Amino acid sequence: MPAITLPDGSERRFDGPVTGTTVAASIGPGLAKAALAMKLDGRMVDLSTEIADDAKVVFITRRDGDALELIRHDTAHVLAEAVQELYPGTQVTIGPSIENGFYYDFARNAPFTTADFPAIEAKMREIVARGAPFVRSVQNREEATAFFEAKGESYKAELIRDLGADQTITFYSQGDWIDLCRGPHMRTTGDVGTAFKLMKVAGAYWRGDHRNPMLTRIYGTAWRDQKELDAHLHMLEEAEKRDHRRIGKDMNLFHMQEEATGSVFWHPKGWKLYRTAEAYMRRRLEAGGYDEVKTPQLVDRALWEASGHWDKYREHMFQAQVDDEDKTLALKPMNCPCHVLIFRQGLRSYRELPLRMAEFGACHRYEPSGALHGIMRVRAFTQDDAHIFCTEAQIAPETVRFVALLSSVYRDFGFDSFRVKFSDRPDVRAGTDETWDRAEGALKEACAIAGVDYELNPGEGAFYGPKLEFVLRDAIGRDWQCGTLQVDFVLPERLDAEYVGEDGARHRPVMLHRAILGSFERFLGILIEQYAGRFPLWLAPVQVAIATVVSDADPYAFEVAQALKAAGLTVVTDTANSKINAKIRDHSLQHVPVIAIVGRKEAEGRTLVLRRLGVEKQETLPLHDAVARLAQEALAPDLAPDLARDAARGRAAEVLEAVVM
Repeated sequence: MPAITLPDGSERRFDGPVTGTTVAASIGPGLAKAALAMKLDGRMVDLSTEIADDAKVVFITRRDGDALELIRHDTAHVLAEAVQELYPGTQVTIGPSIENGFYYDFARNAPFTTADFPAIEAKMREIVARGAPFVRSVQNREEATAFFEAKGESYKAELIRDLGADQTITFYSQGDWIDLCRGPHMRTTGDVGTAFKLMKVAGAYWRGDHRNPMLTRIYGTAWRDQKELDAHLHMLEEAEKRDHRRIGKDMNLFHMQEEATGSVFWHPKGWKLYRTAEAYMRRRLEAGGYDEVKTPQLVDRALWEASGHWDKYREHMFQAQVDDEDKTLALKPMNCPCHVLIFRQGLRSYRELPLRMAEFGACHRYEPSGALHGIMRVRAFTQDDAHIFCTEAQIAPETVRFVALLSSVYRDFGFDSFRVKFSDRPDVRAGTDETWDRAEGALKEACAIAGVDYELNPGEGAFYGPKLEFVLRDAIGRDWQCGTLQVDFVLPERLDAEYVGEDGARHRPVMLHRAILGSFERFLGILIEQYAGRFPLWLAPVQVAIATVVSDADPYAFEVAQALKAAGLTVVTDTANSKINAKIRDHSLQHVPVIAIVGRKEAEGRTLVLRRLGVEKQETLPLHDAVARLAQEALAPDLAPDLARDAARGRAAEVLEAVVM
């Protein structure tokens, strides 16, 4: 007699094994109609799954967040069936749900194009309307392999052959169409709904290996209802307008080219933006008690082997062979092992802890060319990296301190809120279960003390320890994971880091890996898209453009430029022989925050007419007052007095509001 415990704590008992469908029906016709799947003791399963023992059950309906992954998974199956109905002979390979949607890879002599989408989408709607049940069946390895080989599905047969001997091989049918799948699925194809859209096609190597055949990948997006789909498509339109690659080109900030794939060529204005962000972060770290260091980029593989990174990251490392020394060196993909080597120089005392070691470390990681994306995903990047060597008792206070710093930095850059994910132990990891218990327990306790609410992100910790991931939400609702805090008991042990404790004995420090921006390149790409290039004054690569109305005002314009530069502002002077409206338009398109207009009247009266980006109203100020005001506004938030800092944040909010509207 299984006892089913529901989320409200109530129990329902049954005389024998029972399915989720039956349990839902026993609760009421409304739930029986709404339930799509269920969590059985925390594991998502089909409603048709039989429950023979006592269990906790949570039913998933369309309004639950977990429904989205089910909808997207099922839509991928509907896509695959539609393609094979329309284009016989096409082989299906792998089709998972992904963030915001799904994809499916197809093997076909003639690659698909977006011109095929209308017919495929129409067929998908037809399949949804059929409402065919998803039916699970278990197959033995030989029968399953023979089934797909008989259909000419060599890729599916290969997947089955490569499954571990302990793996259960399951099929799902939807009407006459059958696919290899672990599941779970919703009840029928009708549960998919019609809030989906095919988005793009791309090439993809079978199993991600360039030595394998090239397949055609069809991407799609799927949502719970049309309103959500429309909102997502609108967000994509906004994202297209804000694409950092386009804005970077229009504003002459940077470029990328094949001679240095995955590396950024920063132009003067882009490098000004970079240096402004870097200088701000350097000041915040110095004020926060960090000591900055610099470590080599080329490091012997022996260090990476000792740290465990060689086995984990070797395929992502750029390597160099030194023939006369018979050594293999690697460009560092991260800074942490090098920081341990600095910590090990000399005998450390507990009095030195916590020791906060920061580096704007130049790192390199091999990313497949297909994964590169502007300055968001590169091979050469700089991390605002730091490692805190501390005692176990210092984990909580250092977490409180770090979260306060991170929160303040994000606010200064215009991000008022973030959410936190707690990523616990992955399947492949270093260290004992006891060590992981200590690390996870310490980080959870630190979160409680710091007042950090988090959502669990199971199995996504680093191979050496659990971590917090800090996720920003930008002006158009996209999430970006930037900051991280990781608790590491493993690396100090592997690299033999130690200090002398108050008891005179040798102890291992705990190592907190932490970053706020993450990759500078990626964070600047996020900023460009957050503000659509219309940066607040302190970040803007060009802060003031001085535009003359007549040539007689040129000498005064140069004098104004000198005064503004002396006050610390970045200025361009436009004395071209063109109309003032054209100058205003040109500098507005370059997103210059302030245009200072000067003509004969302003030269004679030693005044400036200030025009703010996106604001029609102009104001006239005496030169001295204008310079003083702009100099104050252009201060980075950490350099401004409290009132000016609040004003700067308010100005950033105004810029964002104007951009969004």
